[in-house]
Amino acid sequence: MQFNDLINGFPVLTVTGLTQGAIYALIALGYTLVYGVLRLINFAHSDVFMIGTFGAIWTWSAFGFDANSPRPSVGEALGLIALAIVVAALLCGFFAMLVEVTAYRPLRARNAPPLAFLITAIGASFVLSEGMGAFTNRRQFGVPAMLPTEPVVSLGGWSLTPLQISTLAVAVIAMVALDWFVQRTRFGRGIRAVAQDSNTAALMGVNKNRVILLVFLIGGLMAGVAAVMSDMKAASTRFNVGFLIGLKAFAAAVLGGIGNLRGAALGGILLGLVENYGSAVFGTNFRDFIGFLVLILLLMFRPTGLLGESLGRARA
Repeated sequence: MQFNDLINGFPVLTVTGLTQGAIYALIALGYTLVYGVLRLINFAHSDVFMIGTFGAIWTWSAFGFDANSPRPSVGEALGLIALAIVVAALLCGFFAMLVEVTAYRPLRARNAPPLAFLITAIGASFVLSEGMGAFTNRRQFGVPAMLPTEPVVSLGGWSLTPLQISTLAVAVIAMVALDWFVQRTRFGRGIRAVAQDSNTAALMGVNKNRVILLVFLIGGLMAGVAAVMSDMKAASTRFNVGFLIGLKAFAAAVLGGIGNLRGAALGGILLGLVENYGSAVFGTNFRDFIGFLVLILLLMFRPTGLLGESLGRARA
């Protein structure tokens, strides 16, 4: 064990952990929204995220930027990143709704058992992943360098790069906006009503299918935002990039309390920090092991997660 590495590198590990945790949190929001409304684990969500990573690369490629291109100016880079977020979010939102309409809605219409939904979710995940694999010939694609790698904020041992600042800022804005939307708007009240009691909500005039479609759309939009940030952090993507990060995002949702938006955000941040701290102490080979071990230990003592409050009963 190398506790000295943890102590000496604590500022750097914390910043990188927060950055990675923010990406987990954005993806986890999609899992927790769908589960909160449908009690369904949407395993295809990780592959919706994967499609967003390609959407960002295709956007940059359309403007002549690839992995070998020189870094653009800061102003140009911010514009390209913003455009990529819009494209990736819309692409992910579209595919998320497509999965809902083609895979899950027919099962609901036939009152299918929960096991059928689970099997369908796994099948939809493979269809998206393998479909993209066939489309891209299973190649790995590099990401153009958009932002400088040198720290722009430095105080003592704490430093932040433009990528870390942009990732944290975008993630916070997206999570706060989503929380406000669900808690304060008419559409958000509809989501919480269906999550709490879908039959009663339908009797009160809430269109259940429209709400469910909205939930998938919002989850897809959050995944698209995370996809752009993940692209720039990992500097590459491929057809199966969503598997491990999706699994971790799902773990983050469970860690915070699946079905709880704020719990998903908290779980993602904590998982990112735990992974970084654990890898400093035990080595990078144990990075994934530490994260999932902490999840198992926590669920042994708090099965509902840290916050453990369902979406339908969440308070502003």
